[in-house]
This record gives sequence, C-alpha cells and structure tokens, in this order.
Amino acid sequence: MNPSAAATSPRTRPARWLQPALAEIPSDWGIPSIVAKILWKRGLRTRAEVRRFMEPSLDDLHDPMLMAGMKDAVARLLRAIEGQEKVLLYGDYDVDGITSVVILKTALRLAGLNASFHVPHRLKDGYGMHAEVIEQAAADSVKLIISVDTGIRATAVVKQAAALGIDCIVTDHHLPEEELPPAVAVLNPNRPDCPYPEKNLCGAGVTLKLVQALHEALGWDAARRQKILLSLLKLAAVATVADVVPLEGENRIIVKHGLADLAATRNPGLRALLQVAGFEPNQSPSAGQVAFRIAPRINAAGRMANPADAIEMFLTADEARAFALAEQLNVLNTERQQTEQEIIAAIVRECEQVPVTDESHALVFAGENWHKGVVGIVASRMVDRFHRPAFVLSIDTETGKVQGSGRSAVNFHLLQGLESMAELFVKFGGHKQAAGLTLEASNLEEFRRRFQLVAASQLSTEDFRKTYEIDAMVSLDELDDPTATALLSMAPFGMGNPAPMLAALQAEVAGPGEVFAEKHLRVKLRRNGRVMTMKAWDMGHRAAELQPGMKIDVAFTVEDDPYSASRGYSFWSATIKDFRV
Repeated sequence: MNPSAAATSPRTRPARWLQPALAEIPSDWGIPSIVAKILWKRGLRTRAEVRRFMEPSLDDLHDPMLMAGMKDAVARLLRAIEGQEKVLLYGDYDVDGITSVVILKTALRLAGLNASFHVPHRLKDGYGMHAEVIEQAAADSVKLIISVDTGIRATAVVKQAAALGIDCIVTDHHLPEEELPPAVAVLNPNRPDCPYPEKNLCGAGVTLKLVQALHEALGWDAARRQKILLSLLKLAAVATVADVVPLEGENRIIVKHGLADLAATRNPGLRALLQVAGFEPNQSPSAGQVAFRIAPRINAAGRMANPADAIEMFLTADEARAFALAEQLNVLNTERQQTEQEIIAAIVRECEQVPVTDESHALVFAGENWHKGVVGIVASRMVDRFHRPAFVLSIDTETGKVQGSGRSAVNFHLLQGLESMAELFVKFGGHKQAAGLTLEASNLEEFRRRFQLVAASQLSTEDFRKTYEIDAMVSLDELDDPTATALLSMAPFGMGNPAPMLAALQAEVAGPGEVFAEKHLRVKLRRNGRVMTMKAWDMGHRAAELQPGMKIDVAFTVEDDPYSASRGYSFWSATIKDFRV
C-alpha cells in the first residue's frame, strides 16, 4: 500500500515496546541466562518444565484414549476393518484437511482397509459437508464416513447419513455448536465435555490421535507403531504450522519431531514439494519456511484448482507423477500470488478514497467476483497492516451471494463476534483468529455496520498500534555462538512460541546505514566494545534516520543463517524488527 493509502493508519505511529518485568531466575537450569529469562517470562518455572520444552519427547504425547469419544471411534473402525466395509474420508480443502485425509488413508491402508475420500472444491462447493455427497456415498454402499478437519457443525448432514444407513465419525478441532452432531463418535478436544489436556490440536493433530489409538488397539508392537508415527508426524507437523495453532504442548512435540528429519522423508510427493520450493536435498525446513514456502503451495490446490491433486501427490508412489503434481502446485501458487496482488491493489485504491482511521475498529472490504480462493490471505495482509480485524469478501454478481474470509487482531474473538449477528448469515464458522461466512448481498452493509460496532465495544486505539513484546533486554557483548545456539533451540517458532524478541539499549551506530537489494537495510552497531552487523528487511526507507555516532534502541531477533554459514561466517545473524533514536 502506498503512503497516501496508509496516511491515517496506525502503521505511521511509532510501535509500542512492552519490556519484560525483572525476575529472580534459577541458576541451575544449565542454559544461558538470556534463554532462562525468556523461558521464565513464558511461564516455565521448573527444571523439568524447561527440559520438556527444550527437549520435547514423543513420550510426552498424551494417551489418545483420554479424548472423549475415542473408545467408540476405535471400536467402529475395528468393525469396519474386520468387515472390509466401504469407508469414505470427508476432508477439507486447506493444508490441514488435505494432510488429515492423507494421514488417515495411509493409516487405514496399513491396517488393511482401502478407504476412498472426498474433499470439497472451494469455489464450486464451499466449506463443510454437503448433502449430495452423502447421497452419493449411500448409492455407493458406503457404510462409514469419517470427517477430518470438518464436520463439527454438520448436524443436519450427519442426521441425513444416519437416515441413509451410514455411520459417521466426526474428527475436528473447530469450535462446536451447543448441539454436537449425532455421530457414532465425535473427536474434538474443544467439545465441552472432553477431558483431553491439549485443546489446541489442529485437524491433523486430532486425526493423528485417532491413528495412534487405532494402531494400539490392533495390537501392533511398540516399535512398529513408533515407526509409523514418525512417518506420519511429518505431514502432521506441516498441518500444525500451516493452521497457525499455538506451538506449545503436544503441538510443539509434533512440529519439533516432524520437521527434524523432513529432508529424509521417503514420501515422493513431499520430496518433490521440497524440491520445487527450493530446498537443498539435505535441508529440513524450519517452521517459518514451512509457513511461507511449503504450506502456500499445498493450499494453492484448494485455492486455485482441485485439492484432490495435492492428496494424490502425497499418496502416489510414482516419483515422476509426484514431481509433475508438485510442479503444478508451484505454478498454481504463482497464479495465487498474482491474483492476491490484484485484490490488494483494488483495496489500496479504496483506502485512498476512504482512508482507514482510528474510528475504523473493524474492516470489511468487498469486490465483485474477487477470487474466493485468496480472500483469506488478503484479509491476513490487511490485519498485518492495520492491526485490527478484517474481512475480505467476494460478491457473486450472478447469485447475489457474498462469501469470504476474515482474520482477527490479537484482542478480538472473531467467531464470537459473528455469533452475535448470526441471523445475517447464510452460514458461517471458524474460531478466534479466522472465520468464513456467506451472506446475501442485501445484508452486506448491515454486516459492515454490526461488525464495526462489536469491534468498537472491545478494541481501543492502543490495540491498533504495532506492538513488540520484548522477551529480554541484552547487551551486544552477551551474544555469542553458545547463546545463539540455545536461542535457536527454542524453535519451532510460530503462534504461541514466537522467536525471542531481544532489545539492546543505547547502541551506537558505527557507520552509515547501507541499503541493499533496493529495499533492505544493513547497519553496524557498537556497544561495550562489541561491533555487530544487523540487517533489517524492508527498512531501506529508514536509512536516513541512522547517522554514525548516534545512539539507538534496537529490537531484534536471532535467526539461523545458512547462507552466512556457507560462506564461512557465523551460523546465525541478528535481524532488526524496530529501532528508535
């Protein structure tokens, strides 16, 4: 967005830094003091808790039988396997749904059952389970449908299946309605009566727990179950990162172990995907790289074409076919990026005419026939820019329906906001941070007005400022290779476990700011005799603010830097997030 469009945006205000409170940190944790301070700030209080965080073990995974409904789900699956029944897996079209289908189909195949699958087409079918698919399943003599990453609000469809003689097992993680679907079993840690300790599993995480319970019930030995689990963890880790759930507890274990040897995967589709995404043969991606380079390519199938292609890519044993499908996803991802930029440009023009102000507590952008496959991504971009909840909607000029997605700022529960005006929608669903909806075009302006009122009752102008939560105050001379290693060992980083934000005060600018690649910034800083070069992405426009000899406070992160290491320099680097004179 150009400067005129952002003129009244909070982005033009100085960011807010939240500095940590001082605390007496135990000295017997065996880790650098900076890391100990960060872990204390994030709620860890004992050496055992630190061990579980820094060295998460598969032994720390919870017993899947703790999940409400698991006993009934496993019993029904065992009956289906024994009777060689026709089973249909009903998924969703995003990364979480796609990988959930692959995980469960693979696990059932290993148990001797070849299940079919259905994933809705985002543009033709929309989200959720549909009656016509159930009718076709009945015609095909399907006896059991298992939903993955969907179904928790599909009460009517589950009732229809039962009337047609089809049992359902619902596995989902989205927030349920007051009435659960009348399925044989409903696996969702967020159902009110579920005692399962980990409430933040994504859909693939819930599917993985079902697989764990099933394989144990089959009586397989521990070594075999462990081997299968490690294999399936790779896709579960990708889904966990892509679905932006907190990387804490079980999610941290899944991602830490799933990404650890991703480069060594034997899955032809996953290998091909890593290749087209630009990874070296022996390079396992970080959680951040999964989020920005792997997940978008998988999602591109559901956004721009047919999600079944991504499922086939992961299931095929034909390496040539897997690579062809991966290249196809790569092309679709490029198309997705271009389409996304076109919608952003349209929103920029709108903001030039009607600027976003402090009275704009929530944003709703709508355009005729905007591509429904990318509106969710654009909504995320708007939240990043304006730091408040935003919906981006596509107006179908043929049907008169308006459909799209929203993303939330930190202090606003998006789904609860929609529930307060449920009568406006044809359908809606989601959770705190993300939601989707469909409504009649005649209700669009009323939705815009009500959404603004709900947000205004909960958010203040302070919520619109970019905020950096500082994890630890440091001196530049404290940063060395062992400390950097310990900081990087806190990975995987993401929601719930962001990369540690450090702050150094009164650092001297040791030379003029250097702009490189036209838009990035590099600067040398000196403090207590230590000189350190830091880079700042997309901050080239701030180079004139830095004059040699001046003192600045700098907020930064320590990042793994394989490019630097390949040239014989340090394996880590410091990246500036903000600075102030």
